[in-house]
Amino acid sequence: MLRRKYILIPFVFMILIFTSCIASLKEFEPMIKDSRWKLVWSDEFSGPKIDTSKWRFEIGNNNGWGNGEWQYYTEGKNAWIENDMLVIEARNETVKDGNKTFNYTSTRMKTESNFSVQYGKIEARIKFPYGKGLWPAFWMLGTNIRYVGWPMCGEIDIVEFLGHDKWTVYGTLHGPGYHGSSAIGGKIRLEPPKPDFTSDFHVFGIMWDEEKIVWYVDDTVYHIVTKSAVESRGKIWVFDNEFFIILNMAVGGYWPGYPTNETKFPARMYVDYVRVYELQNDE
Repeated sequence: MLRRKYILIPFVFMILIFTSCIASLKEFEPMIKDSRWKLVWSDEFSGPKIDTSKWRFEIGNNNGWGNGEWQYYTEGKNAWIENDMLVIEARNETVKDGNKTFNYTSTRMKTESNFSVQYGKIEARIKFPYGKGLWPAFWMLGTNIRYVGWPMCGEIDIVEFLGHDKWTVYGTLHGPGYHGSSAIGGKIRLEPPKPDFTSDFHVFGIMWDEEKIVWYVDDTVYHIVTKSAVESRGKIWVFDNEFFIILNMAVGGYWPGYPTNETKFPARMYVDYVRVYELQNDE
């Protein structure tokens, strides 16, 4: 399964087209804490080990996952529970797979075949590592990927972080005709005195319904993509199916670039929780 990303091509124009003005974004912020959200699935990472009834590991490099990535994903060796948090660790170590040699290992874990969701609020509380070439993410793919392929299955990148920029994160939508360098992306940049994304935890999430997907960090909405905006440009909205959740940390890639001598390993991504909510109707 491939995850092809944008290659160092600015997508500011897509942000302007699909994201409403700041005033409109703020209209959605009260929804983040709406009392009608009911928790329907979560992993609080409070057990002694990763719950394999919720998560599965993907193994290997898969030809760089379509992104020029350097890491080899292991079956759980690079992830564990510590202090009631999930730790995903990228290491500078050598692994051989057939006639190929890889100099980095990491983890990619998913809920495919264990849990999927169609609409709701999906969020995680995460702290990212700092370092050039590190590329952690919390994202989703359509459960029909094995039948229709990517990008027809749809991809919702709830958050991506580029290790060399500790102040910025990205939220992106991929579908048929709007993927890779044409993906519909938004970003948010923090400013002091707020803590950056490597020095403290932040909550990254989406609110998703039949008509739109709204991205937020903590209590701030920063990106919205609507079904009507996509379809008005002759594209297909493929986000009315079930999706599964993915957590991973890539090492290297066309977009983040590659590690340098200053990139510190091991590098750890910490996940406090992953939670999925369903909006209850007023009665």
